[in-house]
Amino acid sequence: MVDEKPTHHKDAETSEFPREARKWHQEAGLTARAPSGGGGRHMSPGPSCLAPPRRRCLLPPLLGCAMNQNGIRVLLFDIRSPAQTIPEGIQFIRGDIRHLSDVEKAFQDVDVSCVFHTASYGMSGREQLNRNLIEEVNVRGTDNVLQACRKRGVPRLVYTSTCNVIFGGQVIRNGDESLPYLPLHLYPDHYSRTKAVAERKVLEANGSALERSDGVLRTCALRPAGIYGPGEQRHLPRIVNYIEKGLFKFVFGDPKNLVEFVHVDNLVQAHILASEALKADKGHIASGQPYFISDGRPVNNFEFFRPLVEGLGYTFPSIRLPVTLIYCFAFLTEVAHFVLRRLYNFQPFLTCTEVYKTGVTHYFSLEKAKKELGYEAQAFDFQEVVEWFKAHGHGRNPRSRDSEGLVWDGLLVLLLVTVVFMWLYPVILSL
Repeated sequence: MVDEKPTHHKDAETSEFPREARKWHQEAGLTARAPSGGGGRHMSPGPSCLAPPRRRCLLPPLLGCAMNQNGIRVLLFDIRSPAQTIPEGIQFIRGDIRHLSDVEKAFQDVDVSCVFHTASYGMSGREQLNRNLIEEVNVRGTDNVLQACRKRGVPRLVYTSTCNVIFGGQVIRNGDESLPYLPLHLYPDHYSRTKAVAERKVLEANGSALERSDGVLRTCALRPAGIYGPGEQRHLPRIVNYIEKGLFKFVFGDPKNLVEFVHVDNLVQAHILASEALKADKGHIASGQPYFISDGRPVNNFEFFRPLVEGLGYTFPSIRLPVTLIYCFAFLTEVAHFVLRRLYNFQPFLTCTEVYKTGVTHYFSLEKAKKELGYEAQAFDFQEVVEWFKAHGHGRNPRSRDSEGLVWDGLLVLLLVTVVFMWLYPVILSL
């Protein structure tokens, strides 16, 4: 077995190689893409770590670049080619995680030592409403990765899960990994449900025999909070789009409600540490284990985004609406999307799931990740994110207030008036 260059905790905490990796990631504007019929994105699955010529690492761009900076050969598996030239030491293979043959092709003629399976679909917006594609990517895709790992003799697998596998709208304060999964019918959205199914498959596969060696597959799962950072492509562009269209006119819920986020650099650190903690020299301490990963700073969702709003030159809204009203609004939006999706697959302003994930307190303890992985969350702010968006042409132009923004304002007011009427209608009838 070829020795790979070790990735130490010290390296993971050092800002030098994440910053260099992030620089390429920002310039390339890379995220993994969804299947062509998906109308969205899913992140690439990641198999492996190696330094010598025949050992590789299948990773999404930012994590792949960080490991490449640390002397490890990287293989990036994705559904679309990166937008810009990939740095030396990273090889790209096009493939679809839903197809076992594509996944197995990525393992051909290489000796894979660790898989980083980061693929997912259906986290937010209209993606949440595409149940078939959610199931295909999150469940079938995970089955394919597990099968390929066993068949090709891969000894380690790190799965990127989500904190939503145990959150169903209930208040959670400083929850830990002892919290149970929900019964499948109680998950309020298909994304969380399928991620829970996939995570259990991964953790139950821990210790399973490998076909090409006498060893076993070691697995663990990371449960990140909402991800942010320069170049993040799932949440922030949609938020900035709403801000620029003048749709960010209100906040909702109790200002004391707290949620969590994780910066991409902290998440990269957690993945590297998790892969190391599956090794024999660490006593396989992470084998079969889940870990919550965040910045460790619970915060009100809207206050968290205040620096982004104001940094781009916009006014943070002072109007606060009740959660029940916004939930009704989101429900009507989902109904409209269901009726019109074949004619116009529009982006819902909010989904019901996004309302309760935003408006209900839920945050988790990092003690297990600190103790077993050596994870230490670094402090970040929104300045880099603001600068990234400004560099890509975003930010308020004080000289203009275009007609599109006025139209969106009018539509938003009309929709809110309609929802308020429907919300109050039963009360009016009872008078």
